[in-house]
Amino acid sequence: MAKSETENPVKVLIVEDEPHALMGLSELISGWGYRTETARDGVEGWEKALAWDPAIVITDLKMPRMDGLGLLAKLAETGAGIPTNVAVVLLTAQGTIQVAVEAMKLGAYDFLQKPVDAARLRVILTNATRQRDTAIELEVARRRLRDSGVLGSMVGSSRAMKEIFALIEQIATSNVSVLITGESGTGKEMVARTLHELSTRKARPFVAVNCAAIPESLIESELFGHEKGAFTGAAERRMGCFELASGGTLLLDELGEMPVATQAKLLRVLEERKLRRLGGRIEQDVDVRVLAATNRDPAEAVANGQLRSDLYYRLNVFHIHMPPLREHMEDIPAMAEAMILEMNQKHNRKVTGVGPSMLDRMLHYDWPGNARELRNVMERAVVLCPDGAPLEAIHLPPQFGQRPSAMPAVSDANAISVQVGMTVDQAERLLILRTLEHTGQNKTRAAEVLGISLKTLHNKLKEYSQFREDPPA
Repeated sequence: MAKSETENPVKVLIVEDEPHALMGLSELISGWGYRTETARDGVEGWEKALAWDPAIVITDLKMPRMDGLGLLAKLAETGAGIPTNVAVVLLTAQGTIQVAVEAMKLGAYDFLQKPVDAARLRVILTNATRQRDTAIELEVARRRLRDSGVLGSMVGSSRAMKEIFALIEQIATSNVSVLITGESGTGKEMVARTLHELSTRKARPFVAVNCAAIPESLIESELFGHEKGAFTGAAERRMGCFELASGGTLLLDELGEMPVATQAKLLRVLEERKLRRLGGRIEQDVDVRVLAATNRDPAEAVANGQLRSDLYYRLNVFHIHMPPLREHMEDIPAMAEAMILEMNQKHNRKVTGVGPSMLDRMLHYDWPGNARELRNVMERAVVLCPDGAPLEAIHLPPQFGQRPSAMPAVSDANAISVQVGMTVDQAERLLILRTLEHTGQNKTRAAEVLGISLKTLHNKLKEYSQFREDPPA
């Protein structure tokens, strides 16, 4: 039952062009403890909704000036000035039930056939009120968490993170594309997942594809799918990431590593909202929200020809830049505590927190691997720490504090000799091969030291394998 007058009763706006029906509904609903207001058509209903801020709107379907569907559409508009959780109940005649069912797909809460069944109306109002109260409680809880430095699975109370949280909340429920930038390991995929979890698409799939990890010859098939026999090895039809993410969200990670030719096809899919599998003849509609992430400077990638400018502008409707961990060190204690809770559950441990010796070491380290490195350090420490004890410096890795990308002092064994007359390609090959020797053939580490992507390193080594002569000494 609705709250009494002294307990801030729920406001119900009744929109009906038939005066007797309007008055009868108002008296009936008021008698149940609701506070009512009336309007004689959709235009007046819309004006009173803006001014009066109702929780529930009961509207006839057929009315002059603006009908019930028109009012429903206005109420559903983003930024309309009324709560987004307003419940709209449609009143229908015998011949308009199918229209009312379709209206529910557009956001109506429920519908009632005329003449109104008072018992069913009361049940609908009670359920709508409970749903509204639950939505308000969830919103209050979410805001409380955000104010304390938590949004979804993201943690941080620094000014930089709070600004990011505010932007995520602002754009999460829309379908706009978002470009997420930041160094490797800063949490770009976590931003994308949070956008998805706070969106109306949260019940549908979230699919992330790393463009740098897919060979150039397969990336179009991975994104758009292929038909059987589309190319050598295509033994069966396969859905691409766009189809797998249908109705949900697709994250294109490391966008700058995508071949330019594929970027052109991606742009067409984004513009036309249609795709065709490789080897296919039929175009199909695409209903996917596309997010993109890159650890490169997108403007520089455009200038270098690695990223199409039209694709960049299409994806960069909103831009979220994740700062490196060294720029918001004040978030480390809260992030570490959140990770301990997660790792305790994952590994069935009972670590009690972060001790002062470990926290001091953590706050005096610049974290070149950012949040990803912090997570790895915390997971290792939780596994090593005895149950019931806090983490201490003894649980840190032996080499903690040494940057993995830092090269040791140059010695004769590590030096290379670049001679006059040597081509740039020869010098580059010499540097790459010597760096691989230094890292013990660890390609990931070598790519980090050289400041290039792993994909670029693999391409260079593939080129070198075609020419067996040794580089100049």
